[in-house]
Amino acid sequence: MTTTMESPVTSPFRVTPPLLITLVREAALSAGDAAMASDVLRSLGAEPGAPAWIDHGSALDLTAHDIPAAATRAALEAALPGLDIIVQRRDFPRRKRLLIADMDSTMIQCECIDELADYAGLKTKVAAVTEAAMRGELDFEAALDARVALLAGMDAAVLDQCRRERVRLMPGAQVLVRTMAAHGAHTLLVSGGFTAFTAPVAAEIGFAAQHANTLTIENGRLTGTVARPIVDAAAKRAHLIGAGMALPATLAVGDGANDIPMLEAAGLGIAYHAKPKAAAAADAAVRHGDLTVLLRAQGYARREWVV
Repeated sequence: MTTTMESPVTSPFRVTPPLLITLVREAALSAGDAAMASDVLRSLGAEPGAPAWIDHGSALDLTAHDIPAAATRAALEAALPGLDIIVQRRDFPRRKRLLIADMDSTMIQCECIDELADYAGLKTKVAAVTEAAMRGELDFEAALDARVALLAGMDAAVLDQCRRERVRLMPGAQVLVRTMAAHGAHTLLVSGGFTAFTAPVAAEIGFAAQHANTLTIENGRLTGTVARPIVDAAAKRAHLIGAGMALPATLAVGDGANDIPMLEAAGLGIAYHAKPKAAAAADAAVRHGDLTVLLRAQGYARREWVV
């Protein structure tokens, strides 16, 4: 959750929230990493708590007070570039009650519209537009309409063919969603992509619900249009708010510019191998590991994972 309280104490009534810092490098995290992180925190003016291992050699927690979250994240990521580092507010619930997730390049390893375009020989052209839109350089709705228009006349059977041949789950997706669900969280897949993909992907991973755009089909062929209203950045945020959970108890994950509003609104927004704008807007960024880093951020030991 983006906060404006990013400076140390400015009045008796405004204080910097206490921080929880999680270091993750599966099977390769050392006591030396913890020591270096502690030194970084001291250099920022904090006296860190003793390291607490979540799983020895893979993930641990540190605590700190009276230092701003953004500066803490930046300093730790610079000092420990090989680690995933989650900096979050310690006064928020750690184990979240809601997971809201993007699909393309977050829960799955591809951008579905680019793969569909490949069946029409247009992947290079469409992928360039997708990349620019995800970087936040283009209006999302206009870019979506322009790309879908290029698919007009495609046999609708290609949708299932593309899903079978091209869509692969992101490592850790099922473990993340099923573990959170087993511990009582509601899980929601919200995508600017298409229901032809989100419905089967949500079922395979284990999401409780999914929302995405609907490609219009007539006489067994794509018309080149998308039904309204569009699931865009504002809609993703609306689904987060509309879930009815206290925002500090929510977790959002995504990789592109259209995920920024939900990343900023959630109690913990995590950018996953993301475009620069999304990584900068989020509370934390997964730069190396898979989606199980989000379980580490919530303090889940491996013995608690649902695999």
